[in-house]
Amino acid sequence: MDMTTSTVAPVRPGRTGMGLNRALLGQATLDALLKLNPAKLVRNPVIFVTEVISILVTILAISAAFRAETWGFQAAIAGWLWFTVLFATFAEAVAEGRGRARAESLRRARTETRAKLLIRADDRSLWQSRAATELRVGDLVLVEAGDQIPSDGEVVEGIASVNEAAVTGESAPVIRESGGDRSAVTGGTAVVSDWIVVRITAAPGSTFLDRMIGLVEGASRQKTPNEIALDILLAGMTIIFLIAVVTLVGLASWNGQPPSVPVLAALLITLIPTTIGGLLSAIGIAGMDRLVRFNVMATSGRAVEAAGDVDVLLLDKTGTITLGNRQAAGFYPAPDVEIGTLAQAALLASLGDETPEGRSIVAFARERHNLPLPSQPPSSQIIPFTAQTRLSGLDMPDGNYRKGAVNSLLSALGAEAPAAVRQEADRIGRSGGTPLAVAKNDRLLGLIELKDIVKPGIRDRFAALRRMGIRTVMVTGDNRLTAAAIATEAGVDDFIAEATPQDKLGYIRAAQAEGRLVAMAGDGTNDAPALAQADVGVAMQTGTQAAREAGNMVDLDSDPTKLIEVVEIGKQLLITRGALTTFSIANDVAKYFAILPAIFVASYPELAALNVMRLASPESAILSAVIFNALIIVALVPLALLGVRYTPLGAAALLRRNLLIYGLGGLVAPFIGIKIIDLVLVLMGVA
Repeated sequence: MDMTTSTVAPVRPGRTGMGLNRALLGQATLDALLKLNPAKLVRNPVIFVTEVISILVTILAISAAFRAETWGFQAAIAGWLWFTVLFATFAEAVAEGRGRARAESLRRARTETRAKLLIRADDRSLWQSRAATELRVGDLVLVEAGDQIPSDGEVVEGIASVNEAAVTGESAPVIRESGGDRSAVTGGTAVVSDWIVVRITAAPGSTFLDRMIGLVEGASRQKTPNEIALDILLAGMTIIFLIAVVTLVGLASWNGQPPSVPVLAALLITLIPTTIGGLLSAIGIAGMDRLVRFNVMATSGRAVEAAGDVDVLLLDKTGTITLGNRQAAGFYPAPDVEIGTLAQAALLASLGDETPEGRSIVAFARERHNLPLPSQPPSSQIIPFTAQTRLSGLDMPDGNYRKGAVNSLLSALGAEAPAAVRQEADRIGRSGGTPLAVAKNDRLLGLIELKDIVKPGIRDRFAALRRMGIRTVMVTGDNRLTAAAIATEAGVDDFIAEATPQDKLGYIRAAQAEGRLVAMAGDGTNDAPALAQADVGVAMQTGTQAAREAGNMVDLDSDPTKLIEVVEIGKQLLITRGALTTFSIANDVAKYFAILPAIFVASYPELAALNVMRLASPESAILSAVIFNALIIVALVPLALLGVRYTPLGAAALLRRNLLIYGLGGLVAPFIGIKIIDLVLVLMGVA
């Protein structure tokens, strides 16, 4: 009854360094050719129309060649139109290829595993060896030190140290135990010490690792509402320009000089928004890819897009806004006691305290009061903290040192605190801190202030979110006084004190009723209702199965502060799409001045005034515009994949920036680009 496992190499899906290597580009080129299938391309109306026009012009060029007519100009237009279509599909293929490369790294983490299936739930000695793929939901499996967890599940018995490097990339093991908020385990991770009994919660093929692979490959990506709306807009613009071009045929025919079909085709393709049409899919896929690089898995593109529109952000206090462990922040001696005496007693009382709070008191006393670290005599005795006494300390030959909750220590001393000490304790409590009393040999020496330390720079980050129009809300189980003090120091807009699951859910529903989009992070079963209700629910990988299933994103690093980065990535996705749409439409306006005068200048000499670029000939003007239309997609592929740099500005400021950079840039770039291409064509003798 042995269980065989194979070694899992640590894989960090978000940071595997998948760049644009030669193999990826080669595969992307092949995929781009396969995407030329009209049945697949019809989902992108702009590029589909471009392909149909390319086929038509190619047929006309071949027909002209067979009839021994001039065909070079038509062939050149056909070639550059095909180049336009190919690079539009190439951009999407590159984005998908990066996802597949990350998925392949995840597949290497998923190895064939055998599990110890328990025959009886109450007897760990009776088990059968079973392939992990044969396990079903509800099965109980025993996982011991050195074993690999065969599938996703919940720990129902035992406690163990688990190495989750196969999923998160972190080499430090984490504790998993039955009950509480750290009972969920992921298939493919390994038990380092002790043992656990796991109830399987995922069917074969639907584990967390399987879902990750599907997501990073893009197989589960659906178009978001904004993408669908933009697709409809682009299709509408294409139809409008198609009607306009057909109308021009009648106008020119009336004058006796109708333009040729290749010329009209070139006019149509350069006027419809091919740039954004070719990059739209790549922008959406790259947005999800950026989340993966941050070690966050989104269940859909809709969740990423919603993150960009979030205007209410719920953040847990402990570990998110504050450092998570209370730290010593001050010593306050009782009347007639020197502060050095209090500091020395606090240090000795904390010498055997290995909690973060105890270590912070020792460090604070040494740094602020220049006290040496004393040695602990063999005859000394550590007094551990208990929930009953709420005290801890150290008994030494020169005296007994104690520290603990103020009321508990006073009760143990059988004494009353001086009024000054009581007032100081009340002040510490009102400011959001925790007072601890210190005594030596039954004499009260003063107070230690323990404080939740707000993370450095968090106030500035909240100020940046406020400038973006996002309201920040701190969620905590602390009383209102403590919560108010921390909220003021951190700079959040609101807080929920003594929070219950119902309080979180109620706040989210109330905000959504006002038309707001809400994001929150959570890891416990009690967070699941709020995560499911929120528009963007980021569940921690270390959290419970219920939390991970309720959210629409999972943070593999289990860092609640990453919610701020998730919002920024979502906004970057929307800004990138808006910036490139602005650039594309502005491009079309400029290309109008290149092609229309060239087509009709023979019939209407007055239109020569619109030839502001002084292009060499009508043929050169048309071909230059078509070439520029193709090359600009190539130039913008890196920007679509990397995203427009995001800075926390308000909507009005972002609009002004987009219009200035991408609107004005989109107008100017074609004039410069088309003129340069025209000069090159003249030098080459093509026009």
